[in-house]
Amino acid sequence: MAKTKELSKETRDTIVDLHQAGKTESAIGKQLGVKKSTVGAIIRKWKTYKTTANLPPSGAPRKISPRGVKMITRTVSKNPRTTRGDLVNDLQRAGTKVTEATISNTLRRQGLKSCSSRRVPLLKPVHVQARLKFARGHLDDPEEDWENVIWSDETKIELFGKNSTRRVWRRKNAELHPKNTIPTVKHGGGNIMVWGCFSAKGPGRLIRVKERMNGAMYREILSENLLPSARALKMKRGWVFQHDSDPKHTARATKEWLRKKHFKVLEWPSQSPDLNPIENLWRELKVCVAQRQPQNITALEEICMEEWAKIPATVCENLVKTYRKRLTSVIANKGYITKY
Repeated sequence: MAKTKELSKETRDTIVDLHQAGKTESAIGKQLGVKKSTVGAIIRKWKTYKTTANLPPSGAPRKISPRGVKMITRTVSKNPRTTRGDLVNDLQRAGTKVTEATISNTLRRQGLKSCSSRRVPLLKPVHVQARLKFARGHLDDPEEDWENVIWSDETKIELFGKNSTRRVWRRKNAELHPKNTIPTVKHGGGNIMVWGCFSAKGPGRLIRVKERMNGAMYREILSENLLPSARALKMKRGWVFQHDSDPKHTARATKEWLRKKHFKVLEWPSQSPDLNPIENLWRELKVCVAQRQPQNITALEEICMEEWAKIPATVCENLVKTYRKRLTSVIANKGYITKY
């Protein structure tokens, strides 16, 4: 509901005068065209405070002046890694003594919140330019072209640790109930490395990499899984294979193997996980696996395969359908890593 216009000081004084003259709230409201509830509120305020003027705001005044607020806001905007302690010292040198909590509250009112920095790949100027070139070069590609791409990647899935759910709803003194804990073992409990692929038509194969991967093993994985995935996904003639710029992928022997197999490969900019939609599937897979709480490596592998197979084709389709948004985000972010 829209906020009503504040009555003038003159109107409020008239209401009090008519009240003192013996008129009822209803009569005053009708005479001045004001709601009865408003008339009553003004009369009660006059009886309590003996004034119809606006009262000063309740609570203590702000410790940081508007000028000080501008100063600390400008400081953190230029350098987001500035600590609250640094800002306390800056204000103290300017003659204002405040606590770190006051700094936090002040910046929060300015729409700024202290958050953990996200870890992203290190981008050198050459990476930024390559990412921009890729995004601009493919920005106008039709959606059908992206639907004919097989996206691939490797990822590590942990048995216990970072991939497990961290927050629970529990009652007081129930923190050690098995439902409210995350089981851990020394050294993290182990993990598995998997390779997988997908297209707009659904998930392709997912396989566990049991040894440290090198170029020869990578080519063996492609030999045994890439073409069968393309057939199962019923890819159109001329489909394109995507993999990132990992040294195993860009090795001369791997490039030659792909050329001899007549696979078309999408030229890929280094340090660009945000451009690969399979990262979204990895995140979804890890969440689903963690929810099932596998207790050993064998169970972890089995659950990974089961959950990967459950990924709906519609999820894959939507990831590819919105690919242009990834490109526009990279361009809007001037080549730097974007949210994905």
